[in-house]
Amino acid sequence: MIGLISATAAGAAGCERLAAAWPGRTRVYDGAVGDAVRRAFGECEQLVCFLATGAVVRLVAPLLGDKASDPGVVCVDEAGRFAVSLLGGHGGGANELAREVGEVLGAEPVVTTATDSVGVPGLDTLGFPFEGDVAGVTRALLDGEAVALQAEVAWPLPALPSNVTYDEEYPPSWVVPTLPQALGSARAGGTPIALRNACPQRLCVTDRLIEPADGQVILRPPSLVIGIGASKGAPADEVLDLIHTALRDAGLSSLSIAELATVDAKAGEPGIVEAARRLGVPVVTYGAEELAAVDVPNPSGAPLAAVGTPSVAEAAALVRGGELLVPKRKSSRSDGRPAMATCAVVRRPARGRLAVVGLGPGARDLLTPRAKDELRRASVLVGLDQYVDQIRDLLRPGTRILESGLGAEEERARTAVAEARRGQAVALIGSGDAGVYAMASPALAEASDDIDVVGVPGVTAALAAAAILGAPLGHDHASISLSDLHTPWEVIERRVRAAAEADIVVTFYNPRSRGRDWQLPKALAILAEHREPTTPVGVVRNASRADESSRLTTLAELDPATVDMMTVVTVGNTATREIAGRMVTPRGYRWQEGTE
Repeated sequence: MIGLISATAAGAAGCERLAAAWPGRTRVYDGAVGDAVRRAFGECEQLVCFLATGAVVRLVAPLLGDKASDPGVVCVDEAGRFAVSLLGGHGGGANELAREVGEVLGAEPVVTTATDSVGVPGLDTLGFPFEGDVAGVTRALLDGEAVALQAEVAWPLPALPSNVTYDEEYPPSWVVPTLPQALGSARAGGTPIALRNACPQRLCVTDRLIEPADGQVILRPPSLVIGIGASKGAPADEVLDLIHTALRDAGLSSLSIAELATVDAKAGEPGIVEAARRLGVPVVTYGAEELAAVDVPNPSGAPLAAVGTPSVAEAAALVRGGELLVPKRKSSRSDGRPAMATCAVVRRPARGRLAVVGLGPGARDLLTPRAKDELRRASVLVGLDQYVDQIRDLLRPGTRILESGLGAEEERARTAVAEARRGQAVALIGSGDAGVYAMASPALAEASDDIDVVGVPGVTAALAAAAILGAPLGHDHASISLSDLHTPWEVIERRVRAAAEADIVVTFYNPRSRGRDWQLPKALAILAEHREPTTPVGVVRNASRADESSRLTTLAELDPATVDMMTVVTVGNTATREIAGRMVTPRGYRWQEGTE
């Protein structure tokens, strides 16, 4: 919940605007400002104070605890010109909140966190639990000192600056416990083994139970799946004790638990549900038939009789693949009664991430916030060279750029998928919407279910051109590419003829190039068989870019020689009209005076 506090009428108006923009996320605090701040500080995850920063500093100073638990605080000035991230920039989310406030109020977000200022990802913002000297390693990142990255578990990370180098000698350069060492350590008292090495600054991505030394940060990826079997009424404490004991004995960290997995019949078992809640992870369930098909080392007749599968814990942990680190083990009870829970631990395969990002038609303000976030999340960018140039300034320092020229679409798709399979966070870019005549199709044809794929929509050229022309797409419409490089002309012609006969507005992509100068006249001739010569036609070149141009003509008057590959051509249907210099297609009902 976001607490909203104000002291003046202008501040109250700002609170109202935020409350209206974020229904369900905010709570407006009334009364004396000091009391309101104190109540909100204790009750909310974040605060927006329409007060001077000095006043807020004095009010919250006595309330401060630590950066892990304090709420994020943003201050907005009386005129609403600035949204200042004052407290909890990373941990409290104040930096992002300042940006959100700025978008709603038209204010300038003021973020002074060093990593955000220079585009380096904060180690506490990567989405992983972390341990160690975050301040020291972050300072080394910012100062350009050598930092070693050692990844025992490959997991997609955002781009890191060039002074971070991957240590391919991991684990020999570390004092890392083998499983027997970990077991011996645990049995001797359960103390985690510390990392010791010569390099003063290190990042480690691992799920092992390792204690960082000075100048080291451990990132805990969500790599461990805990399979759980439980009798009816199994206490949550017994389930949790079993999990923690199994992990400790195996030298594994509970911070890397991704989920608890079990059979469908146990989806609502209170002990399992409560254990997951305390661990902060989801419960994932599978059908008994699916689990019965999983090959496990320790099948049993008891679960087969009870829920229809010879294994619950091992099968549920292994059903999506991975390495069995801890075979099935039972819980122990101090009262000597039979165990009520079993567990198994699997390290699931690391999954790379591929974001297919639409950049829009070219204007920066038509690039979506989600697309910007994905560009900054990626460690590898794959794209056409001219599109890379459009967004190069948005990339984090250290982003590896793999760019190529026109005609290499399939190669770029294969490259992006291959990088994701290596465990990288990859952004594959395309103009407009990446799923419309762009990179999503070849990439997804290449990808299998061993990587995570995210699609980021973009404003298409057809939509950008339509907004310039007026409202030509007000009713049913189709987009057709006239390029026969990948599609036989016979197929394209059949589609154009179908759209003509169906009286659908048509937007032509790739209408004409130096080597393809006859396709557009042919397509227009097909449309002319079914539409009047006076049918409006809109021609837009470089929609939304600095050299944008547009004109409105007719089907009879359009000169194909004035069209090139940077142009989209929109041909109206029999109802499309020119109204006040704009191209308008009715929405399909009779327009009457006084209606929209």
